[in-house]
Amino acid sequence: MEIVSGYIDHITFQNEENGYTVMKVMTEKGGVVCVGAAGGFGEGETVEVEGEYIEHPTYGKQLRISTVRPVAPTDKVSVLRYLGSGAIKGVGPKLAERIVERFGDDTMRVMEEEPERLAEIKGISGRMARAITDQMLEKKGQRALLIFVQQYGLSRNLTLKLIERYGDEIYSVLKSNPYRMVEEIPSVGFKTADDIAAKSGIVADSEYRVRSCIVYVLKLFAAEGHCYVPKAEVIEETIKLLGLETGSGSAVMEDCIRSLSADRQIVMRDDENGGTNIYLEYYDRIEKACARQLWELKNGFESMGRYAGLSVRAEEEGIELDGLQKKAVEECLKNGVFILSGGPGTGKTTTINTIIAELEDAGENFVLAAPTGRAAKRMTEATSFEAQTIHRLLEISGEVADGDSRTIFARNRENPLETDTVIVDEASMLDICLLKSLLDAMVPGMRLILVGDVDQLPSVGPGQVLRDVMESGAFACVKLDRVFRQAGESHIVSYAHMINEGKHMDLSVKYPDFFLLEKETIKLVHGYLAALCMDVIPRKLGLGGNDVQILTPMRKGPLGVEGLNRMLQEQLNPPKPFLEEVIYGDTVFREGDKVMQIRNDYNLEWEIRGDYDVSLKEGKGIFNGDVGVVKNINKEYRIVEVLFDDGRLVYYPVDKLEELELSYAVTIHKSQGSEYPVVILPILDGPKMLFNRNLLYTAVTRAKQCVIIVGSGQKVMEMIDTDSELHRYTSLRQRLIETEEIFG
Repeated sequence: MEIVSGYIDHITFQNEENGYTVMKVMTEKGGVVCVGAAGGFGEGETVEVEGEYIEHPTYGKQLRISTVRPVAPTDKVSVLRYLGSGAIKGVGPKLAERIVERFGDDTMRVMEEEPERLAEIKGISGRMARAITDQMLEKKGQRALLIFVQQYGLSRNLTLKLIERYGDEIYSVLKSNPYRMVEEIPSVGFKTADDIAAKSGIVADSEYRVRSCIVYVLKLFAAEGHCYVPKAEVIEETIKLLGLETGSGSAVMEDCIRSLSADRQIVMRDDENGGTNIYLEYYDRIEKACARQLWELKNGFESMGRYAGLSVRAEEEGIELDGLQKKAVEECLKNGVFILSGGPGTGKTTTINTIIAELEDAGENFVLAAPTGRAAKRMTEATSFEAQTIHRLLEISGEVADGDSRTIFARNRENPLETDTVIVDEASMLDICLLKSLLDAMVPGMRLILVGDVDQLPSVGPGQVLRDVMESGAFACVKLDRVFRQAGESHIVSYAHMINEGKHMDLSVKYPDFFLLEKETIKLVHGYLAALCMDVIPRKLGLGGNDVQILTPMRKGPLGVEGLNRMLQEQLNPPKPFLEEVIYGDTVFREGDKVMQIRNDYNLEWEIRGDYDVSLKEGKGIFNGDVGVVKNINKEYRIVEVLFDDGRLVYYPVDKLEELELSYAVTIHKSQGSEYPVVILPILDGPKMLFNRNLLYTAVTRAKQCVIIVGSGQKVMEMIDTDSELHRYTSLRQRLIETEEIFG
């Protein structure tokens, strides 16, 4: 680690939300560009910066900040610089000169201890002197807090959050129970609190520590899609994280589990095999509520005599259905909850369009929705009716800034949707939390239709809604299994079904719509990925870069999203004199880059422009998974313009770029609900848990025209043989079965 001391000459950029700062620190030897977390510091302040030097490809040598410590100004020059920087409201450069001229090196002491003496200076009244002193004392108190907190090695950004949340109470929080922060500040994890606790001398088997770790373990499992965790696994994982002995640790664990249960932070339930499962209270509550609400929809729907069969209109429009499709339409129309599933080419779209025709013929209102913007766009194209995200349908109004960051919807139990039927496509992406919000906006008498491929990857969030609802047997369900002739002629469709059934395909034959380029090294794979995107696909298929999507199972490593995006940006959109660019964190965003929104931002404004740059439509909300291109970077106003695939233009302030990432390559999970003309899969090697049949099936079914695999054919066959989709701990299926005793 290197340490530099000096004053902040100027700040080039500072993100107020996360504290990321680019600043120049003037030392005795000259200026040093420092980058990293330094939120809250201002120009003119004297600081000591600790970090490591890095060589940026564009901006040269920089000091990557590890910690920043404030240094109180003492000599006349540093005091003048500090006061003249505007750090104290009401004190400008001229007044600062008069103050320092009057009190010299003793200025800071006078301002803090004898503030009334400031009134000796022309232009400073007694009232102004008190106001200046109040600011000085506040800053001195904050500086004391900063120095105290930074002994724990926390980032500047987190330090400011702690000070804002606890104020002077921070001393007792950090000394006696830092684990409070895990529950009270969303961005603080168990490991951070545990490091602080160790420095504060808190014993390893402290009740605070064990309780906090149990909750942390449950949250880790929830992040992996689980709604509960078997008690034995909770104990095992917690003991491992805490480093306790199995014998003595288990006894402490039992006491803390009972304590958390008594406080209703967790819920314990016996399973059908005689074991005990532990839920975070929230997931226990919403699983139970979803089961009840689904049954209420089923039983509250009156279907007797409403439909006698398919309408004449469907026949007049030439819609032809096989027996299973007809059954699906009829079952759908007479049930309050219906599930339609099936793989690619099995006629789900034709069936849904027939259902829509029947609903129109009967004079019923209906709305179409999907979990993501891209899935909603596909649904609109397939049905010719406007579909929207479930968030839009429920009229998202923002996020609560509490520990759970729950989402607020205007459509809820008090203000339900005004429709007869809700049709949700890509329902395999529906997690238990979003299902609960949707059900809250529906009332008995409405119909819910869930459409999706149960063999796709499950949702990113907790739960496996589509599979659990289907396997419960509680609701009408049809799974289409016949591949129609036209679809069957596509190798994408036929190979997808072979993969799903665990059958090998012959990759030695290169078909126009599905082929393997056998490559043995990462370097060769990289070369061919770039060549395909830059030359082969545009030349042979006439498609642009946005029509091609590289999908990979993983984020890390040379064939993960992060490594591939750096390589592809360098090859496909290298630096040029006429291309503006901006750096945010470790990412360079350049005009022409393909980017993806990586979190829901319900307040980000967008517009759609027409001819002559006229604004045709405006709105709010950009969602996780939306893909676009950087059209323009305005360095003067620090604005990045992104044009999304659906025509929405968004102006990102530079400090919002944490919501974007390069998307030349995306994970297969992120591609759910999307469809691309060409999909390229780099498959060579990686974590065994990610290289399975389910993931490969999902990736292949994202393509419309062509799938190209670059890498190892043997690895592809191993993925087909690996039917090891990670099991999710969910109990919606069982709760639906149990609830049948009440509602059935």
